[in-house]
Amino acid sequence: MGVRIAATAALLGAFMLPALAQNQPPLPQADMETFSEAVELVDPDTLRVCSDPASLPFSNDKFEGFENKIAELLAQKLGKGISYSWFPMATGFVRKTLGEHRCDVIIGYAQGDELVQNTNAYYRTSYALVVKPGTGLDDLETLADPRLKDKRIGLVAGTPPGTNVAANGLMGRVKPYPLMVDTRYTHVPDMMMKDLQTGVIDVAILWGPIAGYFAKQQDPPLKVIPLVKEQEGSRMVYRITMGVRASDQNWKRDLNRLIRENQGEINKILADYGVPLLNEKDEVITVTQ
Repeated sequence: MGVRIAATAALLGAFMLPALAQNQPPLPQADMETFSEAVELVDPDTLRVCSDPASLPFSNDKFEGFENKIAELLAQKLGKGISYSWFPMATGFVRKTLGEHRCDVIIGYAQGDELVQNTNAYYRTSYALVVKPGTGLDDLETLADPRLKDKRIGLVAGTPPGTNVAANGLMGRVKPYPLMVDTRYTHVPDMMMKDLQTGVIDVAILWGPIAGYFAKQQDPPLKVIPLVKEQEGSRMVYRITMGVRASDQNWKRDLNRLIRENQGEINKILADYGVPLLNEKDEVITVTQ
């Protein structure tokens, strides 16, 4: 699910969603105990969503992201209204949203983070390569492929695939793109897609949902190759869940039920945005629209 760290004055896009759990500072022990002992305070009438206001394809304050669409589906199934607490998906996000009871669910969060309580995963995806069709790279599978030795590679600095790029001796071929940007003015995926189309780079490496969304928008669409066969280096495949407070056990069970009962509709939303969906065998799931 593959992280989003922001400088004081920067809003950061979701290039490293899965690593959010790994790089967030832990809550003080007293806070964790409060979370565990607190009575559930989930709003009974409104689905209160914790979300980033400028992070497509995930979410934005115009409700255009796939997490917005999934939230709308959940609210409909629950018979609730919907409201948002906006905060950049960056250091402090959980504390300033769930932690302050401003909202009750984070729609997309990598499994395994101790800072939130994870629901069951509702999709599984990976980092991915993006290439132009017909360039002889359509059948790439791993970063160990010798054809990459003389190719120019676009990589967001500080993201997990960098470890694998370095392990394969490709750092000298990398064009780095900034991790921390103000997404109101700078959009790195757009920059990478333009560079790929014009030949400045031959391959782009992005978090799968971002790769799929922006590759699908190109004319003609670009080829997205999930990195599911890496033999060494950083983990590339992640399960993505919803995040709730540690105290909210009943709420977690409600969300698990909603995920289970509406998985087909959720998959259709994700597929519509180009998210490369993987099964437990790391095979791409084909979703019938």
